[in-house]
Amino acid sequence: MPAAGRVPFPEPSGETGDPAVLFERYLGFYRETVIDKVSHLSDVEARTSRLPSGWTPIELLQHLGFMERRWFVWGFLGEEVEDPWGDARDDRWHVPAGDTVQQTASMLREVGQRTSAVLAGRRLDEVGVPGGRFGAEPPTLAWICFHVLQEYARHAGHLDIAVELAGGELGE
Repeated sequence: MPAAGRVPFPEPSGETGDPAVLFERYLGFYRETVIDKVSHLSDVEARTSRLPSGWTPIELLQHLGFMERRWFVWGFLGEEVEDPWGDARDDRWHVPAGDTVQQTASMLREVGQRTSAVLAGRRLDEVGVPGGRFGAEPPTLAWICFHVLQEYARHAGHLDIAVELAGGELGE
């Protein structure tokens, strides 16, 4: 049973077999899970790295927002994106000192709303708009969905470890 306010894990059911709906639900689940985990940390813990690579929970949260926007908005839709790699500086993730977890979570949710709109209005076998991130040979929406879902799952696992080391909540 999920804690109050948490998005429940999208358990298997016969309710839908629509892959676009399933992608949207799983992406929403992972998006809200990482937001919840980072939101329960103190500001100091959200900005503290406990790992040799040096990333912090708030940096991972911001990376996910930029990553999702790069793949769906810049990559699939072919729209110009201001500073698509703005989550990195000097070959590592970066969040400006004044940015809060709340602001970062809001940006991630806004990107998620855009992703949901794309998934609701497009076919998964549709190829992205040439230009943007992929140039003349963009992938299909399904390929992008699989990539973004695996990136969320991988980073949610990384965040589980970092949050546990910080004394935060365990599990989904």
